[in-house]
Amino acid sequence: MRNGRDFIARHGETVFNAARRLQGDHAHTPLTRAGFAQADEMGAALRALLGARPRLTLWASPTGRALQTLAVIAEHLELDWHAANTDGRLVEIGMGSWGGRYYADVMAEVGAVVDRDGRLRVAPDGENYPAIAARVGAWAADTAEDAGDRLVVMHGVSSRVLRGVLIGLPVDPAIGAPVAPGLPQGSVSLIEDGRETLAHRGRGHAPA
Repeated sequence: MRNGRDFIARHGETVFNAARRLQGDHAHTPLTRAGFAQADEMGAALRALLGARPRLTLWASPTGRALQTLAVIAEHLELDWHAANTDGRLVEIGMGSWGGRYYADVMAEVGAVVDRDGRLRVAPDGENYPAIAARVGAWAADTAEDAGDRLVVMHGVSSRVLRGVLIGLPVDPAIGAPVAPGLPQGSVSLIEDGRETLAHRGRGHAPA
């Protein structure tokens, strides 16, 4: 276990979310006004918890929506957004040829794309859950020496897998990876000493 706390944040709502499109690992899908409001709420919650200019290492997926969310949070915390670290292993699940398509259109072809546990179905040519676990797990191992608290801004599915890895959940035999319960967009999970609590529950929504 790391010597420090991990705040795992899910980015705010995007134009793809609002339009009910499968977003996946698309690099640039900007936040909506609701998404910016969710980022503001996360920033305010973390400011109340950590105070101004906390000693906090910043990490983010290199996608535009994660970096936009981080910029708003960093402003609340009076931290330098330019000091953030990015890593491609923190991106969202790759959706292959389903990426960018409307949920309704894909569902008309193949049926449900989100199961009753809120898990996103893997596209035929997309990334599977063991592959996500391998990349986020490698990121966690490579950054295990990070000292102190850190904030990680990322995505719905990939953050669920990372949280599952960090708290040592068992592998779900149905998908081959540890997956924590889904949280709304704009939520922040706190992981400390292998245990998870909710630092802030967002008001957003998305299937996964």
